[in-house]
Order: sequence, then C-alpha cells, then structure tokens
Amino acid sequence: MGDQVNVKSILGVKGSDVATVGQEASLADAAAQLRDRKVGALVVSDDGSHIDGIISERDVVRALAAHGSGALGRTVASAMSADVVTCRDDDSVEELMVQMTERRIRHLPVVDDNGALAGIISIGDVVKGRLGQLETENQALFEYLHQGR
Repeated sequence: MGDQVNVKSILGVKGSDVATVGQEASLADAAAQLRDRKVGALVVSDDGSHIDGIISERDVVRALAAHGSGALGRTVASAMSADVVTCRDDDSVEELMVQMTERRIRHLPVVDDNGALAGIISIGDVVKGRLGQLETENQALFEYLHQGR
C-alpha cells in the first residue's frame, strides 16, 4: 500500500547535505561542529567524498572518559569509528531499521554507485519515514473500509 519509503525518498525530503570533518581536526573542533550543526555525528572525510570514518557524540564522550579534558586536543582520527556501515539509495526503511538495531548505530552515510558520500540517514529520519509510511497505509485502509457507505 502506498510507495515504499527508502533512502532516496528520505533524502528527497531532507536533502543530501552531510556534515563532514577532516581526520586531523581536533575533537574540540568536532564537538563544536556537532553543536553548531545540531547533528549527532559527522562523517570523517578529508575530501568530502571518500569516507574515512564517522565520529559521533558518543565517540567524543568515550574519548573524554578515557583521557580527560586533554582528549579535546586529540585528533578526530584518534576517536572515530573507521569501520563505517553505509546504505544506498534503494535500501528500504525496514532494512535501515534492521541495520541500525542490530549494529546499535544511529547514523548511516549514504553512498552512490562509486562508493562516494551522497547523504546521511539518522535514526530520526528512519522513524519519521516509517511513521509517514504507516500514516499512508492507515489512510488507505480507512478509505477502503469506508468506501460505499
């Protein structure tokens, strides 16, 4: 019922802008960018296309817990996750939910056919997409049940 919600349809609404940071930036710079851009993670990329890693608020907190305030002077590379799970345009919202739940992650960078950075999907985007899908299905069922009355 209704169109399937996938990565492409989510990006069509939110856009393909991605907050990135270089590997050599400090954790203080990354934390400021997380705050200023109001995002929970930054894709680590020196050129804006190749994905070197991802750094989340959790990664910054872990670095602070391990190294104290001195961690803020360390590089993004020292705290980022280098094993980045990505998704593609045609992945469904259901597939995204499974990936995020099983791997306990909240952000999935989107890559194109060449593996280049093409967007990012957050858990909030997934929930919003799924709720929209359920609303559409509910409306279609309501109309089906009440037609001809």
